[in-house]
Amino acid sequence: MSQTELPTDHTGTIVVTTTGRVAVQPDVADLRLGVSISRETVAEARSEAATTMTAILGAIRAAGVRDLDIRTSMLGLQPRYDYREGKPPRLVGYELSTTVEVTVRDLGRVGDVVDGSLHAGATSLDGLSFRLDDPTEPERAARVAAVTEARARAEILAAAAGVGITGVLEIVEGGGSTMPFPRGKAERMMMAADVATPVESGSTEIAVTVTVTFRTGAGAHHLPARPPLV
Repeated sequence: MSQTELPTDHTGTIVVTTTGRVAVQPDVADLRLGVSISRETVAEARSEAATTMTAILGAIRAAGVRDLDIRTSMLGLQPRYDYREGKPPRLVGYELSTTVEVTVRDLGRVGDVVDGSLHAGATSLDGLSFRLDDPTEPERAARVAAVTEARARAEILAAAAGVGITGVLEIVEGGGSTMPFPRGKAERMMMAADVATPVESGSTEIAVTVTVTFRTGAGAHHLPARPPLV
C-alpha cells in the first residue's frame, strides 16, 4: 500500500487559547459608606446629613485611613411625595443622600472602619471588595503560566497530528482580570453593640488570557529553546 508524505516545505498553524491564574493575598480593601436623611425641608435634610457625614468621616480617619483614600462619589437631593389613591401626589419632604468611597490599605482595620462608620450614623454600606495594590508581579507570573500551558497543549495537538512545532507566529493577550477567590465573609457581616464586625479578605485571583499561534512543519517535532520571559 502506497503512503502519501507531506512535502518537506509544508507548513501550517495551531492556535491555542489559555488562561494563566495566580492566587494571591489582597492587601487593599475598597468599600462605599453613605447616609440618607429625610426631613420636611431641604435645610433640615442638608444640615443633619452634613453633621452625620462629618462624624462618619471622623470615624474613618480615626481608623487610620488617609484623606487621599476618601472620595465623595455621590451627593443627591430628591423630593419625597405621599401617593394616595384618588389624590394627587403631595410633597412631604426631601431626602438628601451622600456616599463616600474608601480605600483601606491596612486590612486589619477594615472592621474598625465599618464599625466606626455605622456607629457614627452611616445608613448604607456596600461595594466591599479586596484587591492587590500592585499586581505587576502576579500578572507576570500569570502570563508565563498562560504561555507555558499554551505551548504544552500545542505540542500535544502537533504530536497527535503527526507534525512538529517550529516556532511562534503570534501571541495576543486577551487582558488581565482580578477577582475574589474565594469571596470572604464581607457579604454576611453581623453587627452587634459589643462585638466587632468580622471581615475576611480571602484570596484574590489574577488571570491573564493569551492566544498563541504556533507554526507547524513536517520535519520538526519540538520548539527550539525559548528565551526567558522578561
